[in-house]
Amino acid sequence: MLETSARLLRLLSLLQAHREWSGAELADRLGVTARTVRRDVDRLRGLGYPVHSATGTAGGYQLGAGAELPPLLLDDEEAVAVAIGLQGAADGAVRGIEESSVRALAKLEQVLPHRLRRRVAALTEYTVPMTRSHTGPSVDPAVLTQLAHACRDHERVRFAYESHDKSASRRSVEPHRLVSTRRRWYLVGWDLDRADWRTYRVDRITLTPPHGPRFAPRTPPAEDLAAWVSEGVSTRAYAVSATVLLRAPMERAAERISLSTGTLEAVDAESCLLRTGGYSPEALVVHILLLGFDFEVREPEGFDAYVTALRDRLSRALPDRPGLPDPTGRPS
Repeated sequence: MLETSARLLRLLSLLQAHREWSGAELADRLGVTARTVRRDVDRLRGLGYPVHSATGTAGGYQLGAGAELPPLLLDDEEAVAVAIGLQGAADGAVRGIEESSVRALAKLEQVLPHRLRRRVAALTEYTVPMTRSHTGPSVDPAVLTQLAHACRDHERVRFAYESHDKSASRRSVEPHRLVSTRRRWYLVGWDLDRADWRTYRVDRITLTPPHGPRFAPRTPPAEDLAAWVSEGVSTRAYAVSATVLLRAPMERAAERISLSTGTLEAVDAESCLLRTGGYSPEALVVHILLLGFDFEVREPEGFDAYVTALRDRLSRALPDRPGLPDPTGRPS
């Protein structure tokens, strides 16, 4: 009986780990026959788990959604990851989940083994978050969920959208993926009216159902969607863009440049390329200057003139006193 119960738990864990398994794959993983797998699946159904099956060469077993939430099986690393994620959710950018995150965390900590509870507690106790109350735009979790379902089911969505300049428009989009940063959620999708791939900030989306119909997925605009979105929101979205060589290792530069303010590409161990944008050339020069690294402008041609103009303006702002070094480092 103990062996059967352990096997059922193992079977349940496998079904929760992947969307679909063939009978042969499950039998091989569990070290039993296909007939035993069928019997164990029937036992899980008797316990309330909605295990769906299909016959034929393409058939298999799939754990579906039921009327009630059955127990989930998590391994050690998954349990710790969920606990840490719930702790951070209270200060996240998704509106309305703080209280539910606390309740879920309390339930999880109640059943965590002592060794895992110590790991989570140690990380919490010896980590000091540098946070403050979230005052930026937040995302409605219902909107986020609907968009995720539409991406999964390849279903068109319609929504009202407010651009960064506060202009409003209506969009009909084939959603592809959601991309998140620490404080932002973005939807990547094919805009049907503009016949092009676009990125939308989810906090600026107001869904206007009904949605549909379904569509055949298109080839995405890039393999690395996170990098594509990063380039879009940090460079393509601005009227002025530039590429500069930073005299700093890429790891050091990444500490000061977020995905929403620029993209980085390593050149060698001591330098990297930064691609970024701004509302004006002057603002872009100041942004690059305040990074605190020596740099060399690569693109666009003529951008050096703005750097020179800023240098001259700073020079004129300095008092003309003997012994004061000039911007080149030579004593006057």
